[in-house]
Amino acid sequence: MIPSILPTYNRAPMTFVKGEGAWLIEEDGTRYLDLGAGIAVNALGHAHPKLVAALTEQAGLLWHTSNLYNIPGQQELADRLTEATFADTVFFTNSGTEACELAVKMARKYWSETDDPRTEIIAFTGSFHGRSAAGIAAAGSEKMTKGFGPLLPGFTHLPFGDHDALHAALTDRIAAVILEPVQGEGGIVPVPDQCLKGLRDLCDETGALLIFDEVQCGMGRTGRLFAHEWSGIAPDIMMVAKGIGGGFPLGAVLATEEAACGMTAGTHGSTYGGNPLAMAVGNAVMETVAEPAFLDEVNRKAGALRQKLEGLVAGHPEVFEAVRGSGLMLGLKCKVTNTDVVSAGYAQHVLTVPAGDNVVRLLPPLTITDDEIAEAVNRLDRAAAALAPA
Repeated sequence: MIPSILPTYNRAPMTFVKGEGAWLIEEDGTRYLDLGAGIAVNALGHAHPKLVAALTEQAGLLWHTSNLYNIPGQQELADRLTEATFADTVFFTNSGTEACELAVKMARKYWSETDDPRTEIIAFTGSFHGRSAAGIAAAGSEKMTKGFGPLLPGFTHLPFGDHDALHAALTDRIAAVILEPVQGEGGIVPVPDQCLKGLRDLCDETGALLIFDEVQCGMGRTGRLFAHEWSGIAPDIMMVAKGIGGGFPLGAVLATEEAACGMTAGTHGSTYGGNPLAMAVGNAVMETVAEPAFLDEVNRKAGALRQKLEGLVAGHPEVFEAVRGSGLMLGLKCKVTNTDVVSAGYAQHVLTVPAGDNVVRLLPPLTITDDEIAEAVNRLDRAAAALAPA
């Protein structure tokens, strides 16, 4: 008999009832150090006082009106985002998946307004862009698409890192290129800055729009507000979610005026997107994360964590192969099965997240303390020792 909750998740055997900063707590009081942060969502940790206050205040005023009317918090957050980024305009969604759908629509609508319409979008192996029709078609992997055909057409999939294939495929018939500056689900794989610069140049030469998916790597996760900023270039369209809501469902699509020119009244909409509750929290997150001093601290803590993880890998060469990633978006490439490492972590009351390429993801709250970083690596050390061959 099918359970009352559709059985699409393989859940870990823990049930949390409370969160405090970088900690999750079960009903019996057992505490776990959370290095997953809801899969890079709880950027400011659990129950951050500023976010609790913002949500509580707004909950006592107004929850929902729909986008039939002006929502003051939307204007405030859109202004913050456009002032801090390449973008001229913002559309608010409830999730990264919804942001992907709009990014694809926006790119194709842009070309539909020209005398030379294009529809084909280049995407890359190892990518993850959500589980909607556009998202799984863009990812293209059998794991994501099997049984869900016919797929949304118009995507060309290239091997990640194959520059020759990219140069051959990116012609003046391509509408857009979609890319994660740091692949998350694919195994914490950063795109080198020079490659992002080269991709920007190719898009400029051919007219293709450049779409960055910063759902997981954005909002301070790599030590800049958005990961692509390290390369000194900018996209035409960008997908944002996860950390922007600090745990409240919120996403956004940011775009230049030109890239968004086809999106006129009636071309897209959302009943809940950008509702007053989400905007109250999103503004509180942005007010905190966009501060240079906060991002400096992320970089400092990222350096400390990475140094300790390098020592962990060196101390357990039979378990780990390497550390990779950027900022507080790090991955442990494993020699043993990555899910065994995650499970061994549960026994030490530390939470991590598996990813592709046999990688364990470490995505702690950006507010994690130095003492918590040290404790996290100590617990990972004990987990690795439990996995070492006798």
